[in-house]
Amino acid sequence: MKKALVLGAGGFIGHHMVRRLKKEGFWVRGVDLKYPEFCDVEADDFVLGDLRDSYLCKQVVDQKFDEVYQFAADMGGAGYVFTGENDANIMHNSALINLNVLEACYRRNVKRIFYSSSACIYPKYNQEDPENPLCAEDSAYPALPDSEYGWEKLFSERLYLAFHRNYGMEVRIARYHNIFGPEGSWNDGREKAPAALCRKVAVAKLKGLDSIEVWGDGKQTRSFLYVDECLEGTLRLMRSDWTGPVNIGSEEMVTIDQLAHMIMDIAGVRLKILHIPGPVGVKGRNSDNRLIYKKLGWKPSMPLRYGLEITYRWVEEQVKIALDKGLL
Repeated sequence: MKKALVLGAGGFIGHHMVRRLKKEGFWVRGVDLKYPEFCDVEADDFVLGDLRDSYLCKQVVDQKFDEVYQFAADMGGAGYVFTGENDANIMHNSALINLNVLEACYRRNVKRIFYSSSACIYPKYNQEDPENPLCAEDSAYPALPDSEYGWEKLFSERLYLAFHRNYGMEVRIARYHNIFGPEGSWNDGREKAPAALCRKVAVAKLKGLDSIEVWGDGKQTRSFLYVDECLEGTLRLMRSDWTGPVNIGSEEMVTIDQLAHMIMDIAGVRLKILHIPGPVGVKGRNSDNRLIYKKLGWKPSMPLRYGLEITYRWVEEQVKIALDKGLL
């Protein structure tokens, strides 16, 4: 039986990956500071621990795993990443995790390891035009990420690639573009735009309100990728003979206002959008999937609306539960 180690297995993408690997017949160990919040632990072994602790890393990498997936990071949506208030924690915590993970894997001769980077590594100067953002993989340099989160991700990419070159580790790196879906943060300050807007629309619908608030002018553009597509792309990259880095994201670019209206349509409500000041990041970002298609013969194809329908239903159920308890 093949064995996999999923780091950050209590988080959104991590626990979905555990579920996918279990369906494929893997024995899976998960590690995180917390258990999955919205589902049962599905890993064969789950270690509750802090990967910033080098001793803990050595303890969990106690054998030669066939595949290691490194999702653990200090991260969140725009309200967490772009305010500047969490910069020191984001850079320190995530860098320390990656340094510890790589050393532990190297000492156990674990060869194949996946690192989840981010589209936030791309330069701000290439994302000023909302209609024509440049996010091809080779546009990463000269570097100018839009946040300290992006700088740390770029540093860690280089760290993993250095271990690949110097120690023969079979590193695989993907730059994720706004992954969303059910069973993720939706109301804790770390949620991303799809979950946040699903929550706002659901609250307005269930409370009989006539409007929602959106940060900025609503004209900033993004693409969003449903989590199942993210897992498929990740596994294809992991089991290929190519290192990357490569974008894993959708090319279906929408404005934030368009995203909000799509969710309203799914919810069956019409609401006014009130644009308010808030952290918004770059003006435009969209996945460029030419390289992943060239190298892997695959690219995401699921329409945004399909993933939003699943996600909205789940978020609305969470909102109903919270309202019944008087929490919203």
